[in-house]
Amino acid sequence: MKDIDDKTEVELEAAAFRRLVGHLRERADVQNIDLMNLAGFCRNCLSNWLKEAADERGIPLSKEDSREHVYGMPYEEWKALHQGEASPSQLADFEKSKPGH
Repeated sequence: MKDIDDKTEVELEAAAFRRLVGHLRERADVQNIDLMNLAGFCRNCLSNWLKEAADERGIPLSKEDSREHVYGMPYEEWKALHQGEASPSQLADFEKSKPGH
C-alpha cells in the first residue's frame, strides 16, 4: 500500500475493520474461546482495542459501548443468546496458547 495516501489507507483499514466486525456478528456460532485459541484475539479484544484507541484520542467511550459496537448488542445480551460453556478441551487449548507455555 506504498502508493496510497494516509487518508485513503485509514479509510481502507476502517472498512476492513467494519467488515470483520460484521462477519463476527454474523458468526455468533464461533465462540470467543475458539477465536482466542486459533487467532490469539476475540471480540472482547477488538472492543478493548477500540476503547484504547478512543482513550488515546481523549474520546469518551465506555467499555460497555465499545463492546456493544463490536457485538451489535449489549454484551450481556449477546452472552445470554450465544455464549456456551467452554469445554474442557477448549480450556486446555486456551491454557496452552497463553504466552509462556
